Amino acid sequence: MRKITAGLFISLDGVVEAPETWHFPYYNDEMGEAVAAQMRAAGATLLGRRTYEIFAAHWPQQDPDKDPMAATLNASPKYVVSTTLTDPKWENTTVIGGDVRGALTKLKQEPGEDFGMSGSPTLVSWLLREGLLDELHLLVHPIVVGAGKRLFEDGIGQVPLTLTESETFSTGVLNLTYTKA
Repeated sequence: MRKITAGLFISLDGVVEAPETWHFPYYNDEMGEAVAAQMRAAGATLLGRRTYEIFAAHWPQQDPDKDPMAATLNASPKYVVSTTLTDPKWENTTVIGGDVRGALTKLKQEPGEDFGMSGSPTLVSWLLREGLLDELHLLVHPIVVGAGKRLFEDGIGQVPLTLTESETFSTGVLNLTYTKA
């Protein structure tokens, strides 16, 4: 069975919004390798609409010879959960609308590589609540942002998780991996 794995930058106070405004002082080679390893482990990308729009505006314009991540993301299958996106322009993109739970359950049962997610916190929360997220990677930054969208602000309810891996980077960022309990 295919897994869905999500990775997020998150502050100590749970903020996941606009990491580009608070995350970069903590970025180093350790974090870069952790993020790259997670992305390499996935054969397909699962995105919410807003994250898809950000990625689709950026990655197709990058030179794959200079940025191997561009080559990987542009060539790999992408699935976007959206009720409003109808005509995705980024190559190899499929829109999942309607019965999202049913569609993702079916995709997970098909043969193939795992799904990776970067960002898309609204979708991550929904996947957790629905029991569809298999692994959650949190890069917890040692900063209190104070305001912004938090990962668990939508009344998700209790979701028992098991910490399966942890590492502390030299910048103080915690690299935590959780699976369903």
